[in-house]
Amino acid sequence: MINGLSVNYVYLATGVTDTRKSINGLSLIVSEQFGHDPFNGSVFVFCNRSRDKLKILYWECNGFWLYYRRLDKGKFKWPAELNEQTVSLSLRELHWLLDGLSYLQTEAHTVVSGLKNNR
Repeated sequence: MINGLSVNYVYLATGVTDTRKSINGLSLIVSEQFGHDPFNGSVFVFCNRSRDKLKILYWECNGFWLYYRRLDKGKFKWPAELNEQTVSLSLRELHWLLDGLSYLQTEAHTVVSGLKNNR
């Protein structure tokens, strides 16, 4: 899905969003309610009340992408309304969420970087 795209940040809109909204309505939520720039290359993820539909808004180069995902069975592990209107995620955490897992995985392997080859 979003693999290979140049994504700056991933923001999850906590609570529920009217998923009848399209690009214009969602980009207004991003700028006016969240105080973010919808044109900065970040991914903004919205979920409906029954947690079986997601919309993902992403600006790339000269236009918006609007991804829509509807589950036939099951629900997304979506955070309830928190003190913050958005939660910042990594791309890896977004994939967990899309796979039906909580984005707050406690059993995932940690990312390892900067290893040196000892010879």
